Amino acid sequence: MFDKNVYVNRRRSLAAAVKDGIILLPGNVDSPMNYPANTFHFRQDSSFLYFFGLDMPGLAAVIDVETGGEIIFGNDVDIEDIIWMGPQESMAEKSARVGVATSMPFGNLQDYVRRQIRAGRRIHFLPPYRAENKLLLEELTGIPAARQKDYVSVELIKAIVDLRSVKDSGEIIEIEKACATGYEMHVAALRMATPGAWEQAIAGHIEGIAVSGGGMLAFPVILSQNGETLHNHDHSQILAPGRLVIVDAGAETGMHYACDFTRTTPVGGKFTARQREIYDIVLSANNKATELVRPGVTYQSVHLAACEVIAQGLKDIGLMKGDVQEAVAAGAHALFFPHGLGHMMGLDVHDMEDLGQIYVGYDDEIRPSQQFGTAYLRLGRRLREGFVITNEPGIYFIPALIDKWKAEKINTDFINFEKVDQYRDFGGIRIEDDILVTEKGSRILGKRVPVLPEEIEKLVGS
Repeated sequence: MFDKNVYVNRRRSLAAAVKDGIILLPGNVDSPMNYPANTFHFRQDSSFLYFFGLDMPGLAAVIDVETGGEIIFGNDVDIEDIIWMGPQESMAEKSARVGVATSMPFGNLQDYVRRQIRAGRRIHFLPPYRAENKLLLEELTGIPAARQKDYVSVELIKAIVDLRSVKDSGEIIEIEKACATGYEMHVAALRMATPGAWEQAIAGHIEGIAVSGGGMLAFPVILSQNGETLHNHDHSQILAPGRLVIVDAGAETGMHYACDFTRTTPVGGKFTARQREIYDIVLSANNKATELVRPGVTYQSVHLAACEVIAQGLKDIGLMKGDVQEAVAAGAHALFFPHGLGHMMGLDVHDMEDLGQIYVGYDDEIRPSQQFGTAYLRLGRRLREGFVITNEPGIYFIPALIDKWKAEKINTDFINFEKVDQYRDFGGIRIEDDILVTEKGSRILGKRVPVLPEEIEKLVGS
C-alpha cells in the first residue's frame, strides 16, 4: 500500500474531474472455484485499489463529489472470522490507513444509495465485469444487469482513464518490481526449452516464480510450440527439436502492478537459418518501435512504422513483394502480423480494459482502424510522459488464414503465396518489452530479458 496521502490526492483529483452526484466504486468479492468455501485467489478491482488501496473482499466506497465526503462500506469481523483468519483491524482502522474518516457496515450501502437516488442525485458507476457486482448494482440502483452498460458514467470513465494513464514514481517502482520477477520467469523458461521438455512443466515452473515474487500471474501463461495461435494456453505438448516455443508471461507484485514480456526460443537452443531470418525481422521491428516512442507521437503511427519494417523484411526474403508502404496501407502485412503493436499496462496487464478500450487507447483525435490486423491495435492515441506501454511485434504463419487469403485472392499484389506455403509449419515469433514514455523519449522497464539470438542460444539448456 502507498502512503495514505497518495490515495487522498487521487480521490481529490477524481472528485474535481466529475461535475456532480456521487461516485460509487464497488470492490470485488471472493469467487468460489467449486463450492463457497473454496475460492480462487482474491483479486481486488483495480480502480478500487487505485483510489482506496484496500486489498480485501467485501468492500465498496463512495465519494460525494459536491461535499467531498467519503465512505468505505465493509463489515468488521466476528469471533468466527477471527478463529479462521486471526485478529483483524476494524473497518475504521483500515479506512484511516487510506485517509478515509468514515466507515459503515456494508448493509448500509443500499439505504445510502437509494437516499441519493430519491434526492435526484447522479450515481456515477463504471462498467461492471463480474456477475456479483452486476447483481449488486441492480439491487442498489434498480437498473437490470442487462441494461447497466447503457447507464455507466462516461464522465467517470474518462476521468479515471486520465488519472490512471500517467504513472507516478511509486507506480513505476512497483512495475519494475514486477519486471524483475518477469525477468526471472523468462530466463527460467529459456533454460528449460530443451527437447523432451513438457510445456506444462515450464508453464508451471514460471507460474511458481511469479507467486514466489510476492504476487501472482498477471494473466494466464501463454506458452506453446504452436506460436501461430496468438494466445495459446494449451500446454500439452512435448518440445521437439527444430520447433520454436513462444512464452508470453508476466507477474503482478503484491500491490498488483504488472509486467508483460514475450520471448521466442528455438527448442534445443539453435535457430535454423529460416528461423533466424524471421526472428531478426521481428527484433528489428521491436527495436524500431522503441526508438520511435516519445511524448506527442501517436502509437498508431509507431505501429504502422513497425509494420513497414516487417513488410520490408519479408519482401527482402521473398515472402512479400511490391511497394512496402502501399502494402502496409493495403493491410497486406496483416497476413503475418494480425494484431496490434501493444497496449497500456499498469494495475492491469491490459490497463483499464474493463473501462472500455475506446476510452483507454483512443480519443476524439485518433480513432480505431477498421482494417484487419490494425483493428486489433489496443492503443493508438498520442503518447504522454508517464505512460507505460507494451511493444510486441510478431510474425506468424497461420495456415487457415493463408488458405483464406489465397482462395479469396486477398492482397495478391503484395504476397508471394507460393513461397508462403513453404512456411506453413513454421509457427510464430513474438518479442515483447515493457516501455516507459519519458520526458524526451522512452526506456525499457526492468533489465531487458535476453533477446539477441546469441544470448538466447547460450541460455537454452544452461
